[in-house]
Amino acid sequence: IIMTQPDPILPVLADDELSERAAAVFDDIRATRNTDFVNNIWRVLANDPNLLEQTWSEVKNTLTEDSELDVLTKQLIYIAVSVAQNCNYCIRSHTAAARALGLTDAQLAELHTVIGLAAKTNRLAQGLQVPIDEAFL
Repeated sequence: IIMTQPDPILPVLADDELSERAAAVFDDIRATRNTDFVNNIWRVLANDPNLLEQTWSEVKNTLTEDSELDVLTKQLIYIAVSVAQNCNYCIRSHTAAARALGLTDAQLAELHTVIGLAAKTNRLAQGLQVPIDEAFL
């Protein structure tokens, strides 16, 4: 399968093209994730250091440590929302993150079964304008 990708609207910045603020965020991404790899979403957001800082802060605070939900569960939710929003980039990046946390092929297939079922029943309930049960209110 050959996947074609659109040209980015903003440049995908290399490390030597970063502002000081963006470079500091990249340092934090590398330290937090314990890797030298900084993926393209951050390299594009680096064109706007404010947006980069804000978005990384939200991602770091939400997705990098267990809280009421463990990190794998958060990644599975992220994948489901990314499928619903048709974001191929996020589907791929968060599937890779979930796999690094131990997601198996069988679990991924089951996740997509649930996503497909939810999409179907959501469309049925919405299309048929099913009234919400009193017990759910």
